Amino acid sequence: MSDLSAVKALVFDVFGTVVDWRTSLITDFMWWGKQRGISADWTALVDGWRAVYSASMDDVRKHPERGYVMLDDLHRRSLEKLVEQFAIKGLTDADLDHLTKGWHRLNPWPDSVAGLTRLKTKFVISPLSNGNVALLTNMAKFAGLPWDLIMSAELFEHYKPDPETYLGAARLLCLKPEEVMMVAAHNYDLKAAQKYGLKTAFVARPTEYGPHQKIDFEATGNWDIVAKDFGGVADKLGC
Repeated sequence: MSDLSAVKALVFDVFGTVVDWRTSLITDFMWWGKQRGISADWTALVDGWRAVYSASMDDVRKHPERGYVMLDDLHRRSLEKLVEQFAIKGLTDADLDHLTKGWHRLNPWPDSVAGLTRLKTKFVISPLSNGNVALLTNMAKFAGLPWDLIMSAELFEHYKPDPETYLGAARLLCLKPEEVMMVAAHNYDLKAAQKYGLKTAFVARPTEYGPHQKIDFEATGNWDIVAKDFGGVADKLGC
């Protein structure tokens, strides 16, 4: 393991790393649809929604003249297209808002809260997520995530893996990049963080995408820490 004695803060990818977005959304929407009498293939909708996630952010990057668009708005635009594609009938504007806010109501992985609580005893901990500030704040309240602060791509008006996000997080914390560790279940996220000088920790979440998982079953880079869960990260950092 690398020398991590200088690390003062840990920043976390959230969707898939801290919270189980897929199971949370499918369960939420199935219950809600039953209450509302709305029939739909909610599993297909959730998988389709996540499948267009990266492309929606890429569109923001390609058109800087339009200004930054936060993730809640991107999610809503994508949802409207998917509802039409899947021919889901009877949804009001309030219904679409409720479904979009499903991303605010995600459940943590079983080890997340306990692991974060341990890590917080020694380090500043914060999300560094593409989710917007309101989304991440509401999620923290819902899931009991003990963040010290909320850092979001919205603060930097850039989505990961743009350098402005990783370097911006270090700047806001008044730390050097090497004093910040990025924790993620996604190798691409850690590759970018490492490129810009941050330390890195990989935690595998092999069921994030359910049967559709194709990558990130294991670490594929030379990361500073590789652990099976947040408790393992805490162990290696002496928490």
